[in-house]
Amino acid sequence: MRSFALHLEPQAVLMSVTKGLERGTGRRMSEVLVDLAPDHAVSVLSGPNLAFEIAAGQPAASVVACEDQRVASRLQEVFSRPLFRVYTHDDVIGCEIGGVVKNVIAIAAGMATGMGFGDNSRATLITRGLVEMSRLGAKLGANPGTFSGLAGMGDVVATCSSLKSRNTTVGTRLGQGESIADINASMNHMVAEGVKSAGTVVALARKVGIEMPISEAVAEVCEGRLTAAEGMMKLMTRSRKSERD
Repeated sequence: MRSFALHLEPQAVLMSVTKGLERGTGRRMSEVLVDLAPDHAVSVLSGPNLAFEIAAGQPAASVVACEDQRVASRLQEVFSRPLFRVYTHDDVIGCEIGGVVKNVIAIAAGMATGMGFGDNSRATLITRGLVEMSRLGAKLGANPGTFSGLAGMGDVVATCSSLKSRNTTVGTRLGQGESIADINASMNHMVAEGVKSAGTVVALARKVGIEMPISEAVAEVCEGRLTAAEGMMKLMTRSRKSERD
């Protein structure tokens, strides 16, 4: 990537379309890109964008986030299509954290499905997962309002409700008792980002001093330290708190 950066045109804009954190450092992908190409504008594309639906020409919307709103507006023009509506945003941190944490939430929601639980269980995990997303994002400097938009709630709703989402599918299979090793081996090199992101998200949360119990439970299940049932019980038996905590 460093050698690639040396050949960029002066006005080239870099865009991250990944939804993960750098393992070992917890850096967001935009931070990695800024480090590699400090003289170039860096942007993020995020939202409820299940690839197979977009490829099929179904209506969708997304967010282009960049600190430079002139750049964001240019990218909005480039990516907008009659059936793909693009909004601009200036909260790069929030859009990235939303994309990262929603994958972890989707695994949690999938585990509930796999264990045979219903809508109440999934709604609880999704809603409290959004709290964790907002909590981490705000601590890192994001605008809390971002998480009620396309890059936050929108992405969560799409991923957690899709039977074709890789993260939700992995969670469902974990909930049914399959091991993460067997699941990974059967996925034909496809990646469920939340499996690798969960531990990094938890490490980042601890670094900045906040609790993310759902993310922690998902990480422990994905790492084989808990079963899905044990992870769910761990969440349900936590000390009683105010909903605002």
